[in-house]
Amino acid sequence: MMIFVILLLILLALIGTPLFTILSAIAVIGFFASGFEAGEPLFGQFMLAGMQTTVDMVRLTNPTLVPIPLFTFAGYVLAESDAPRRLVRVADAAFGWLVGGLAVVTLAACAFFTAFTGASGVTIIALGGLLFPPLLAQRYPERFSLGLLTTGGSLGLLFPPSLPLIIYAFVGETDVDRLFQAGLIPGILLILILSFYAAHVAENSGVERQPFEMTDVRDAMWDAKWEILLPVIVLGGFFTGVMTVGEIAMITAVYVILVEVVLHKDISWRNLPDVMNKSMLLVGGILLIIAGSLGLTNYLIDQEVPMKILAAMETHIDSKFAFLIMLNIFLLIVGALMDIFSALLVVVPLIKPIAMNYGVDPVHLGIIFLTNLEIGYSTPPVGINLFIASFRFNRPVVSLYRASFAFIGLLLIALLVITYVPALSLWLPNFLAGS
Repeated sequence: MMIFVILLLILLALIGTPLFTILSAIAVIGFFASGFEAGEPLFGQFMLAGMQTTVDMVRLTNPTLVPIPLFTFAGYVLAESDAPRRLVRVADAAFGWLVGGLAVVTLAACAFFTAFTGASGVTIIALGGLLFPPLLAQRYPERFSLGLLTTGGSLGLLFPPSLPLIIYAFVGETDVDRLFQAGLIPGILLILILSFYAAHVAENSGVERQPFEMTDVRDAMWDAKWEILLPVIVLGGFFTGVMTVGEIAMITAVYVILVEVVLHKDISWRNLPDVMNKSMLLVGGILLIIAGSLGLTNYLIDQEVPMKILAAMETHIDSKFAFLIMLNIFLLIVGALMDIFSALLVVVPLIKPIAMNYGVDPVHLGIIFLTNLEIGYSTPPVGINLFIASFRFNRPVVSLYRASFAFIGLLLIALLVITYVPALSLWLPNFLAGS
């Protein structure tokens, strides 16, 4: 019977049934089967299954989740406005004179928008048309440019106010402030590695450097002065501790409306509800997935699945080093097959107790998780960024596979460093905690 149900659920997943429905169904069926085996009355089994599946949904009122709709809305407002052009102009004026300057500008711009939009594809859509033509015009190879924008679409997940970091903090019951602090140095490392590669490609391709003009920098910064203040407000709030994450999210949303709607008038008051609707569709999808995943997590814990997995792993894996290798392989596969929110909600409750048993710090584990899933977004055959970029740039998805290989290889090297040098993730939060 259960085999038939599992096959049916797999079929439903393959034909596009919403993920939250499948997760909830697995939980309900699992609880029902448990009650059936215990010999409980049929009506009682249905009631018990429904109650046990939904009981954890009250956790959706957890304060950790409050910033999600506010940050998501702010990110969508920025993406729909002319802010991308203004910020790219600032970065280009300031760094365009470097070898690979425009490519570095692309990486920085992608990281900024991904941090606010949660790698939902908005970054590739918003920045692709803005940056792809200039990259080609400066003689960057097309394959390199496509790979840069495709992998850049998920770059920035380790920077505050990253939605996946907030989700991890909620599911993994970890301090979100420490996670935001822990992601800063590893996130910079990812950008630096890709920037060095971009400089190498630019040098070999004969890309011409722009002359540095202080007047251009000054004019660009004045044009984007209000957007430049936004990361100062966000990071200042996080690292000084004067505001909670929820307060920072509220201030960010209000500030973005004032800047883009009132001051710049890039978005009219009439069109603002449409932007809000787009952002809340993403938030609604996230919350539905959370609800379904909580029911499934409740069932897996009830059946002691994490403890059974731990017992099996302890039989075959006897060191932290080997565990981390297996964890990375597993998470890369998960990241390529599932969207990042589903992956976090389903996998974190299973892996966290096992990782802690091997002595992995929960904050460090969160950075490992996010780095893996960030890479998974661009990993063939089904990384979501590959298909979004294929649609955005009107290229066959196979060509995006080839374009992303070099970037994925470099990110995997960075992943190994982040995994086996925990100080990269833990030094800053420990330092700030001790100061």
